Amino acid sequence: MNTLNRRELCIALSALAAVGSFSQEGEAQARSNEVLSQSHSWTFDALPVKHNSNGGASRAVVQGVLATGEAVEVHETTLPAGQMPHPPHKHRHSEFMFIREGDLEFQNDGKPERVGPGGVIFAASNVMHGLKNVGTTPANYFVIAIGRESMAMTPVGGAK
Repeated sequence: MNTLNRRELCIALSALAAVGSFSQEGEAQARSNEVLSQSHSWTFDALPVKHNSNGGASRAVVQGVLATGEAVEVHETTLPAGQMPHPPHKHRHSEFMFIREGDLEFQNDGKPERVGPGGVIFAASNVMHGLKNVGTTPANYFVIAIGRESMAMTPVGGAK
């Protein structure tokens, strides 16, 4: 696999996250089977908020299928200090996580890796992984799940 530098990765994923198809202005989320064929932008305040049992919150951005056939789901999560969104796990789809604030420990197939603001995490398909906020303040991160299983298997609120 060719490696991308950080700039190329950010450009590619920014373009992916900006794709959307919507029937009315301000709608924050597409249906899971909807083909995302039109560009769109989202304001943070317009994203629906879901309060999680761990004291955190999540905001769904978009879920659907790209015109090129890949399923994609994007959400933002705020994770309180000391909390995990859920236990370590693995799944068929792949995920990118972009850390905006806070200090997270990424369990990468049993190996802990500390990732802070501006960091990017990649959880490969079928590799055991998990997240924990190891800082003293809330962590905030965006998840981009790519792959057919992401439509049915990723709960908004964490990197599943």
